[in-house]
Amino acid sequence: MVKKWFGLTILLLTILTGCGDQRILEKAGFIETESFDLLPNGQFLISNSVPITEPGVKTQRKVLTTEAKSSKEAKVEFARQTSLTLVNGQLRNLIFGVSLAKQGLWDQFDTFSRDPSVSPHAKIAIVNGSASSLLAKDFKQHPRTDQYIDRLLTKEAKEHAIPKVTLYEFTRDFLDDGIDPVVPVIREDRDNISLDGIGLFKGSRYITKIEPDDALIFGFLRDNVKRGNLDVELGQAEGENELVMFNSLTSRRNIKVKRTDSGSPEVEINVKVKGSILEYIGPRDLSEEKNRSSIETMMSDHITRRANKMVKHMQMNRVDSLGIGKYVRNNMSYEAWKAMDWEQKYPDAKVKCKIQFKIKDTGKIEK
Repeated sequence: MVKKWFGLTILLLTILTGCGDQRILEKAGFIETESFDLLPNGQFLISNSVPITEPGVKTQRKVLTTEAKSSKEAKVEFARQTSLTLVNGQLRNLIFGVSLAKQGLWDQFDTFSRDPSVSPHAKIAIVNGSASSLLAKDFKQHPRTDQYIDRLLTKEAKEHAIPKVTLYEFTRDFLDDGIDPVVPVIREDRDNISLDGIGLFKGSRYITKIEPDDALIFGFLRDNVKRGNLDVELGQAEGENELVMFNSLTSRRNIKVKRTDSGSPEVEINVKVKGSILEYIGPRDLSEEKNRSSIETMMSDHITRRANKMVKHMQMNRVDSLGIGKYVRNNMSYEAWKAMDWEQKYPDAKVKCKIQFKIKDTGKIEK
C-alpha cells in the first residue's frame, strides 16, 4: 500500500512539474538578435528582437529599445517593457554600430562570454550605420529582420563571401597574439540588407575593411576555400573586353616563413585555386588549350596583384587579419617570439603572395 501511494505521489509531482515548465515557456521571450550603438553621452542604445508566436497567427516579433550603461542594465529595463520573461538561450546574432566598433567591443564580448546562457556560436556583425535602426526596420520581402540577418550571414559564410565569425571565433582571435579578429560588415541597401565588406580589427577596435569585391580573395589568403564564385574583368583582347566568371572555386593555401641573415622573417603565401568557367565574354575560343592557358595566366597575375595590394593595405593599418604572426611564431622559439615585438615588425615585414589559377572545365557545352 505504501509503495502504491509513493508511486502515485511521484506521478503527480512529475505532471505538476511539466505543467509548471509549460507555463514558464509560454511566458518566455527568447531574444534572437541584439544590437548595440554608441550614443553621444557615452551610453549605449541597445535593442533586441523577440519572436512573438500566437495560436493561428503568423510568427511576428517585438523590438525593445532602451538607453543603458551595459547590456545587464538594459535587460532590467527591457523587463519593464514586456510581460514576457526575457532569456538569452536562443540568442543567434549580435550586431554593433560602426561608431561603437571603432571604440572597441571587448567590454560587450567579455560580458557575453561570461554568461552561461549565451551560446558561443552567436554570430557577430558590424552595421555600417545604426544597428538599432537596422534591426527595428521591417523589410517587405523579409517579414522578420532578425531572421533575415541570421540567414544572410549564414549564406554568405557558406559561400566564403565572408568568414564565419561567432562570439567564440572573435574571442579566440582577440586573445591570440598572432592574429587580429575580423567581423563581417552589413548595411541597409534600400529595401534590402547587403554585405558591405569584412571589418578588420586591431584588438577589439574596428580599423578598416575589405571591400565586398575583394572578399573572396581575402578568403583565399586567410583559409582554404571549398566553394566560391568570382567574376573578373581582365581587360581587352583584340579590341574586345574580356570578362570571365568562375564558380565552384576551391583553394589550397600554404604559408612559408623564411629567416633572413638579419633575423627578419620573410613570408610567402602560396594559393592554388581551381574552378569552372561559368561565363566568358571575349574573343577567345575556350575549346583551345592555348586560350585556356592564357586565361589561367592572366587570372593568376590579376588576383596576385590584388592579393599583394590587400596585404599592403593591412600592413599599413597594422592589422594582422591573416594570422601571419601565428606562422612566424611557430617558426621560432617562444623566447625569440616574445623578444621580437611582432606588432612593430609586422608593418615592414616582407610578405609576398602568389595565386595560381587552374581551369577545371569550361561548362557542359564545347564549340
